Amino acid sequence: MKRTTLSLIACATALAAVTGFAAVSAPDGSGTDTAAPAARLPVERTSLLCPAPSTSDLAETAYTSFTPVTKGADEKGGAELATAESAEDAGKDQKDQKDQKDEKPVVQPKAPGTPVAGEATGADTPALIGTAEGGSAPGWTVQQTTEVAAGTGRGLQGVNCTAPDTEFWFPGASTATGRTDYVHLTNPDDSAAVVDIELYGKDGALKSTVGEGVTVPPHGSESLLLATLSDVKQTDLTVHVGVRSGRLGAAVQALDDKTGGDWLTAAADPAGDLVLPGIPKDATAVRLVLFTPGGTDADLKVRLASPSGLITPAGHETVHVKAGMTTGVDLGEVTRGEAGSLVLTPTDRSVPVVAAVRVVRGKGDEQESAFIPAADPVGARATVADNRAKSTTLALSAPGKAAKVKVTASAGTEGGTTATKTYTVGAGTTQNVDAPVPAGLKGSYALTVETVSGGPVHASRTLTGSDDDVAAFTVQTLPDDRGTVSVPNADEDLSVLQK
Repeated sequence: MKRTTLSLIACATALAAVTGFAAVSAPDGSGTDTAAPAARLPVERTSLLCPAPSTSDLAETAYTSFTPVTKGADEKGGAELATAESAEDAGKDQKDQKDQKDEKPVVQPKAPGTPVAGEATGADTPALIGTAEGGSAPGWTVQQTTEVAAGTGRGLQGVNCTAPDTEFWFPGASTATGRTDYVHLTNPDDSAAVVDIELYGKDGALKSTVGEGVTVPPHGSESLLLATLSDVKQTDLTVHVGVRSGRLGAAVQALDDKTGGDWLTAAADPAGDLVLPGIPKDATAVRLVLFTPGGTDADLKVRLASPSGLITPAGHETVHVKAGMTTGVDLGEVTRGEAGSLVLTPTDRSVPVVAAVRVVRGKGDEQESAFIPAADPVGARATVADNRAKSTTLALSAPGKAAKVKVTASAGTEGGTTATKTYTVGAGTTQNVDAPVPAGLKGSYALTVETVSGGPVHASRTLTGSDDDVAAFTVQTLPDDRGTVSVPNADEDLSVLQK
């Protein structure tokens, strides 16, 4: 059972307790359903987890926190980011641990509507555990962006700090020569979390006992090198993180000797239809990696949602994914200089699949890589922080019906006023839109995307780096921020005492 379901049950139970004797309205004797529709209310608490950004002494990391203004949210509340305890910290004496906890937070979130940024340098920057309550909770987002000047993984690495969960799929990892991939785990709770880490290659599951029963201490973080979980060299791997007890945040850091590196975030839950939004138009190489966790093979149509509509890449009309095995497909320069999103649909029966693409920009010694996992739609609202003037590209895709969306640019971290634009995205297309920029911008800013009408919209943001010699970039998808929750309407019904 997913935590969202548990949260709704808990919420309904709490409502019942408040009213004393509560019952959801039932149909009357005529058979007409008189129950009022469930209300959507702002969430009152949000947790976010940021992995340790880098082991490079050359790393420069920027954190940006932002909460969009949400109608009906509590005016009170706040947010904070605290340091997670690493395995090395666990061995420190109590004085050292107290000194660490007394350190000033790297970023101190502000009130809704105003982004705030902080910085950290070097290899010792820890993982962070964030909590927001009241008006700061709905839609809270924290972006972690790291620039590494040289060495393995050099370039731009970005990740949107994630909410804790109990299961994660990461297609696109690797243990090939030249790759150094780590899985990062962060536990926000007061009790230890126990997890199993499974690796699946082209021939199925890789044998390993090292990934079984991994313990992540309370308020702690762990990073595990994939090569220590299995000595098998695999170009394409799918990493599965399943939590036995507790909950945690998980992300894979993929570092390459030649093409830099980035964060691989969890793909959308296994599904028959998938969208991988916003492949950069100047991508020089795109590799699609897929995995089906069930016992049935999957056959998928591969199409590209371009600015003019859905097209089928020549030579890659379909892809066959064997059950329990990871499949990799080179799509080359599939976007051919235009905005594009991959749309995967069943050729016949629907089989749940997870997917991601590894994207390379640049050529020769100036290459850089990033990842785009299959993503859920924007839904009611999605937000991405740390956008920068002339370095941000927003991609919007409507794989089915046409849609209208509203995009709002927040004030800047150091000044500026909000700006809003509305866009229409044609059916089956992807558009790189001219996103609004705050007037008088100083610093970085947040972009909030809201679906106004039409079909589902998928979105991503590409951020390019400041190094002109390398095609440094990172891509973050924009799924629904789940800033509101559906709450069943309940009324007092004392007649239940007479039954």
